[in-house]
Amino acid sequence: MIFIRHASPRAIGFFLAIFGTALFSIKSIFIKLAYAEGLDTDSVLMLRMAIALPVYLLMMVWLLRVNKSVPLLSGKLLKITFLGFIGYYLSSWLDLKGLEMISAQLERLTLFTYPIMVALLGALFFKTPLTRKIILALVITYGGLLVTFYQELHFSGTNTSLGTLLVFLAALSFSFYVLFGKKLIHQVGSLWFTSLAMAISSAFVLVHYLLLNDISNLDVSAMAWLWLFLLAIVSTVIPSFMISEAIAKIGPAQTGIIGTLGPLVTIVLAVWILNEPFTIWHAFGLILVIGGVTILTHQPKPTTNPKTHQP
Repeated sequence: MIFIRHASPRAIGFFLAIFGTALFSIKSIFIKLAYAEGLDTDSVLMLRMAIALPVYLLMMVWLLRVNKSVPLLSGKLLKITFLGFIGYYLSSWLDLKGLEMISAQLERLTLFTYPIMVALLGALFFKTPLTRKIILALVITYGGLLVTFYQELHFSGTNTSLGTLLVFLAALSFSFYVLFGKKLIHQVGSLWFTSLAMAISSAFVLVHYLLLNDISNLDVSAMAWLWLFLLAIVSTVIPSFMISEAIAKIGPAQTGIIGTLGPLVTIVLAVWILNEPFTIWHAFGLILVIGGVTILTHQPKPTTNPKTHQP
């Protein structure tokens, strides 16, 4: 609490981005453990969002009680609906489907190609400058990710290409959410935006399941319920608010690139909990990733006049 009280908005943004990324990164582990209990993509995604949905609805009720009003949504609700669709429904389904076919490490590495997509899409749609610092950080970081990526291909099954493609498309979908959500987050507020987007995406997920599956055939073990609850709350609800607020404070490009810390968390847990292989090439890739993120987050101290310092 002392840190939050005295820290600058930029520092808080980096804090939220780092810890939100870490919590999101545990997602792959919980999903793999749920798959081990006999569940499939549609079941895991539906139950995850069914557990999370009441939290987002309660958040909106609380916001109404505190603020006594709903933010002006005229012209914005359709955009939020679209972002909820691509950012958490479509992206999540593609990600979970790909995770059925590839390892948690490979999934996380592929999913975290999205920061470079955010930077490139930002340059394409918003003329956001690609500074030498960002380019250098991206090259080093993704060099490390690619080293680990190719090493993982030796341990994956026959559906590696399809699984990787699905997760890559999930990353592309999520990058649009990160990039185009920034303006709406500022206009509506991160809590309202996240609650609305996630509630809308939950509705898409529930309709998807009911249309394509027979809920009477759903069989969930006690252990699976534990993994699903942790997936929904620890790796969905909490980090979704953290990441949205981070985007509002430090922008989508830096939030996205800080997200490259995610593979570090996932790989450590995948090796420890899921017994996935880890080689010297994985270690080399991790070193490059850490180096790239360090270059990005390092801020030089102002030399004379602090007003001339460029963030």
